[in-house]
Amino acid sequence: MKLFNWAYEILKNFDCNETFAVYTNLFVNIAVLIVVSFILDYIFKKIFIIILAIFAAKTKSTFDDFLVANKTAKYIAHLVPLLFIYKTVPIILHDFTYWEGIFEKGVKIYIIILSLWITRSVFNALKDYLKEQPRFSDKPIDSYIQVIMIVLWTFGITSFIMILFDTNAKTLFTTFGAISALIILIFKDTILGFVASIQVSVNDMVRIGDWITSDKFGADGDVIEINLATVKVRNFDNTTTTIPTYSLITDSFKNWRGMLKSDGRRIKRHVLIKANSVRFIETQELEKFKQIQHLTNYIEHRQSDIDKFNQNNNVDKSVIVNGRNLTNLGLFRKYINQYIQSHPGINKDMMLMVRHLQPTEKGIPIEIYCFSKDKTWASYEYIMADIFDHVIASVKYFDLEIFELQFTHETN
Repeated sequence: MKLFNWAYEILKNFDCNETFAVYTNLFVNIAVLIVVSFILDYIFKKIFIIILAIFAAKTKSTFDDFLVANKTAKYIAHLVPLLFIYKTVPIILHDFTYWEGIFEKGVKIYIIILSLWITRSVFNALKDYLKEQPRFSDKPIDSYIQVIMIVLWTFGITSFIMILFDTNAKTLFTTFGAISALIILIFKDTILGFVASIQVSVNDMVRIGDWITSDKFGADGDVIEINLATVKVRNFDNTTTTIPTYSLITDSFKNWRGMLKSDGRRIKRHVLIKANSVRFIETQELEKFKQIQHLTNYIEHRQSDIDKFNQNNNVDKSVIVNGRNLTNLGLFRKYINQYIQSHPGINKDMMLMVRHLQPTEKGIPIEIYCFSKDKTWASYEYIMADIFDHVIASVKYFDLEIFELQFTHETN
C-alpha cells in the first residue's frame, strides 16, 4: 500500500493541503497505472504474437495460421494489462469507494467484451479453416458461427446489464419478458434470418457452391456465402445478388444441385413444323426414304405391318387416305429419335423421346426430350446446338417446312 502513497508522502513533506495531496496522489497513481498498462500490453502483445507465429510455422495444420491472421494473440495479450488493472484499482481507490465500484464495473464489462472478441477471433479462424476442408466447403459455416456468436453476445449483454445495474438474472429476464413485443418488432428481420438460417441448414436447402436461380431477386449463379441475414449469389455475368435468408423459406427458388449430381442434364426443346407440309407417303417414295440409314429397318418392318393390316381389312388403297399409312412427319420423328439414340453426347440410360405436342397457331411442335452426358454449361449448349443444327437441316429431306413468322410491309 505504501508503494501507491509515495506521491502523498512527498507532498506532505512540503506541508501541502491534505485534500490536495490525496487527490494529487490519486491522479499520479492513475497516470502511472495507465502507462504501465500500455507498456505491459505492448510487451505481451509482441511476445504472444511471436510465440504463436513460431508455433504456427512449425505445425502442419493451417488452423494456427488462421489464428495468426485473425489476430487472436493480440486480443489475448490485452488480458494481461486488464487483469493488472483489475487487481491494482481496488488498492489505488481504497479510500474512494464510489469510484472503486465504477472502475471495477468498467473493468469487468471490458473483460467480458474482450473475452467475446477472443472467442469471435477463434471462431473466425475455425470458419476459415473449415472452409478449406472438402467436407465442409459447401456447408453454411458463416451461419453456424453467427448463431453461436449471437447466443454468446446475448449472454454477454445480459451480464453487462447485471453488472451495470447490480441486478439479478430473474429480475432482468422478467423485464425482458415485459418488453418482448417491442424487442420482436425492432429485431424482426434478425429473428427471421436466425430462424430461416437454421431451417436452411437443417433441411440442407442450399449449400455453398450450389447453382440457384430466383426470378424475384434476379439471381442466377453460384452461392458464394451463406450467413445469418443474407445469401450471396455470384451470377454468371459476374455480378453479385444478395438474397435475404428468410426469403429462401417464404419465396420459391430453383436449386440445380440435383441436376449436377444426376447422370445427365435435360434437353427439352422443340421445332415448329408447318401443318400444311404434313402428308402421306406414296409407295413409290419409300425407296428414297430407305436410303436414310436410320430409317431403313424401320420402314421395312413398319410398311410390312401396314400392308398386312390393309390386306386383312380389304382396304381400298386407290384412295391414299384409306387404311393405315406412313407420313413424312412420322418418319421425321422416328429419324430424329434414332439420330439421338446414336449421338455420343446423349445418356442412353435416361429418358429419351421425340414427342408430338398439341398443335398451335404457329404449327406442330416436335419436341426432343433427352439428357446430355456432360452437364457443364458450355458442353451442354454445344451438344444441344449440335443436335438441333442437324434437326433443322434434316427437315427439308422429309418434304416438311419449319414455321417462320412472316411480316408484311404495307406501302402507300
